[in-house]
Amino acid sequence: MKRFIAGLASACAATLVIAAPAAQAAPIDPVKALRKQYVPGHGVRFTETARTTVNGKTMANEKSSGRLAFGKAGVVALDVSTKNRRSTSLSPARLISVGGHTYVQGGPYGKDLPEGKKWVRYSDALTGTTMNQPVDVFEPKVLRLLMAKAKSAKGGTYTGQVSYKEIAKAYGSKLSGPVSKIKVAYALGLNGKGLVTRLRTSWTLDFGVLGKTVGVTETRYTGWGSRVSVKAPSESTWVDVKDLEEGGASVPEEIPQSAFDVYAY
Repeated sequence: MKRFIAGLASACAATLVIAAPAAQAAPIDPVKALRKQYVPGHGVRFTETARTTVNGKTMANEKSSGRLAFGKAGVVALDVSTKNRRSTSLSPARLISVGGHTYVQGGPYGKDLPEGKKWVRYSDALTGTTMNQPVDVFEPKVLRLLMAKAKSAKGGTYTGQVSYKEIAKAYGSKLSGPVSKIKVAYALGLNGKGLVTRLRTSWTLDFGVLGKTVGVTETRYTGWGSRVSVKAPSESTWVDVKDLEEGGASVPEEIPQSAFDVYAY
């Protein structure tokens, strides 16, 4: 976003004096602003609503809130609570990702647990984004891509669309097939410091005669730079997913990182 400070004309008595234009302010760089936030012990909070429809029928309408903790190179931990889940939802009621593991509870993750256990531990860490956002604004390369692809910038909000092929390329990977062609429309809001305050995304999966799936997610970010501490649940309260699988318990093998994942793969 560019801001310009222009000189103003002033008049006094019988003489008109025109002030010289002031120096042009440097444009805000959201990527630099983001990286400055990468301070251990600090982070950002968020609230999120996500709605998924299939052929116009609501399949999921979730509300989430939580906090993300930063390290020197990005997000290192997150704590997310989700409400208004449907019985068929794969989103956990609570998710904590820290120390290279992800702990979940509630819904399909709460079935057949040993006595005294409240959490299921997975070996993968989900520290990139919130549960239902298909676009990770905490990855500098992706944030730069969104800024570059924006077709409009009004009032600090950048709007555009980006394909999953382009997102994969930003990560240095290649993506082909139908999924690579899916486009995510977005509206990215920035404050005066260049920090993300709002992200609205929408995507559509058209399966032809099998119907059309549409997902819309809106996330708001507050408290940039606030102190954030995320701790893993007590070891006595969790069980590893591998132990559950060996015991025949019916829990999901993986945790979907976004609502998009549930329908796209």
